[in-house]
Amino acid sequence: MLESFFKITSQGSSVRRDILAGIATFLAAMYIIVVNPTIMSAAGIPFASALTATVLVSFFGSLMMGLYARNPILVAPGMGINALFTYTMVIGAGIPWQTALGCVFWAGILFAVLAVFNVRRYIIDAIPAQLRYAISCGIGLFITVIGLVNAGFLVSNPATVVGLGEMSPTLVTFLIGLAITAVLVARNMPGALIIGIVATTVMATAIGRLWGDASAFSPTGSATLVNFEGIFALPDFSAVGQLDLIGALNVIYWPFIFVVLFTTFFDALSTFMGVCQAGKLLDRNGEPRNIRQSMMVDAMSAVISAPLGTSPANAYVESAAGISQGGRSGLVAVTAALLFLPFLFLSPLLSLVPSIATAPALIMVGVFMLDPIRHINWYEFDDAIPAFIAMILIPLTYSITHGVVFGFLAFVVVKAGVGKRHEIRPTMWILAALSLLLLFQE
Repeated sequence: MLESFFKITSQGSSVRRDILAGIATFLAAMYIIVVNPTIMSAAGIPFASALTATVLVSFFGSLMMGLYARNPILVAPGMGINALFTYTMVIGAGIPWQTALGCVFWAGILFAVLAVFNVRRYIIDAIPAQLRYAISCGIGLFITVIGLVNAGFLVSNPATVVGLGEMSPTLVTFLIGLAITAVLVARNMPGALIIGIVATTVMATAIGRLWGDASAFSPTGSATLVNFEGIFALPDFSAVGQLDLIGALNVIYWPFIFVVLFTTFFDALSTFMGVCQAGKLLDRNGEPRNIRQSMMVDAMSAVISAPLGTSPANAYVESAAGISQGGRSGLVAVTAALLFLPFLFLSPLLSLVPSIATAPALIMVGVFMLDPIRHINWYEFDDAIPAFIAMILIPLTYSITHGVVFGFLAFVVVKAGVGKRHEIRPTMWILAALSLLLLFQE
């Protein structure tokens, strides 16, 4: 039955190989089950509720990717976009998390419209590749900074703006965890990030018990960093349906809807193109296999994310872990989807994980997201300067929105200034004008 539905043999694989590839993909991406609720909880969404939303979105998105798009690609709440939601929209701009979820929903609806009408090529042509690469790298740097701040490695310093945190038991534990995670990643160990999270959590149990005091890091002010409260619990649906759809349509939130749409759309598109190119999952025209169906799945996953209580889902580059082991059919994604479900009932166990344990994973994700930097043309300054401005301002302003805005403006100003107005698409002029409006509105 599986062979008949997925046509596994004709794609050069087998049922056993695709199931094993699905397990490998899940192990490479399962860190999101802990990391995403940690980031969402900083926005005010209860950890257990965010975990429930993360698991459900990952299950439905990956299942649809396998059954409808027939691609071996996992879908889960995206890294980068969750940082945009929490640190730029909720904490930075002061948007209530319910309204921010409403923005996510409307961005998902717009994404679905773009996917239905298959306009990806027009959008790709409008925004220069150099800026797309730079924004992806900037988000990677932003995630790295978040990890370093969460671990207490980077702290505010009146004299130098930022500085190195005091060497303490929590910081030493983080550094050891980071070293372990980095070595595992460098050795291409399956599930390296989740192993690093578990190892750091185990080491952190000693803080406040055998040495040190974790009250500065503990949400409850407890001297101990890891506090056992059980293993199993029923799923928490308290954030389901809490999105503010009407409030999100206020004109002051339109720029945020656009940035969520922009980030989600290009994350999805770049992931599909990169993973399918590397795995040779291409159609007869040389495009990613079933790209239209895959983009539709990604769009619908983004739409259902907000009502469930989390930031948008998108395709995961970690899917390459399973594809590199021979996974070729949608059975890979279906297998990964099913492996998410048991974690619906493990929120007390997963809430053990402290921020210093997820920080190494965030830093490694930052490393992965810097891959496009090699595609930026650093030898042509009219390309390099806008790209650099977008990339560096995202982490330095602690805002993906500001990095995107100044990147667009820099591109238009520099290109026009050197006499290359023909390289500025009409859409870019519109985006630059919207960027100016956003800046003056602030």
